[in-house]
Amino acid sequence: MKLKVLTVDDEWLARARLRTLLGDCTLPSASVEAEAANAAQAMQWLQHHTVDVALIDIRMPGADGLALACQLKTLAQPPAVVFVTAHTDYAVQAFELAAVDYLTKPVRLERLQAALRKVKLLTLDRRALEPDFLQDVLIIQDRGRTERVPLAQVLYLKAELKYITLRTQARRYILEASLNKLEEKYPARFLRIHRNALIAKSAVRALEKHYDAQEGEGWAVRLDGITERLCVSRRQLASVRALVAS
Repeated sequence: MKLKVLTVDDEWLARARLRTLLGDCTLPSASVEAEAANAAQAMQWLQHHTVDVALIDIRMPGADGLALACQLKTLAQPPAVVFVTAHTDYAVQAFELAAVDYLTKPVRLERLQAALRKVKLLTLDRRALEPDFLQDVLIIQDRGRTERVPLAQVLYLKAELKYITLRTQARRYILEASLNKLEEKYPARFLRIHRNALIAKSAVRALEKHYDAQEGEGWAVRLDGITERLCVSRRQLASVRALVAS
């Protein structure tokens, strides 16, 4: 299956080079569905179309590529993001926005192909393996309003007092539920990292040394799309290490 691609770059030559490189990609192959010269054009096109991945430059007139990546999260079916830029000093911000990869110009075919493999692994393959699972939702009751939050958007669930904080990239919700029951119901999706926290296995970015005022020296996980770190208990450390390694 070909990956559907949107390229966003204010330089025509840069878009033309990407189009040529994408045409040479084979594992996976890719097709350029559209090109945009700025963030506004990209968002306008994406209101009526979907793609698997957006290849985005960072420095552009108007809203830059980082701002565009934030806007993409508001879409019903946001594409994966791969930044393609001549500048190396935005990598931290890029990965905090859950970018799949960060390519520097001039882009080599081998490097672009590797980025597309990551996109396929993290998105298309997961959808193919779990078509029904991704349709599962959690029901949020909030001040007389009922909202359906797809499980695919949940980054973590954390027990705090009588409630559970549910975190997506976009916002936090308060959920009345049992953490233990959620862990039992969705063992393939969530991993216990602490007595009070479950994380989405697919969202784990890194395991790193961490100091917490209550826990002291220890370890924490970094998740896609948020800067917050979540403490890992010593009891659960081996499980988290195995997940990161896999």
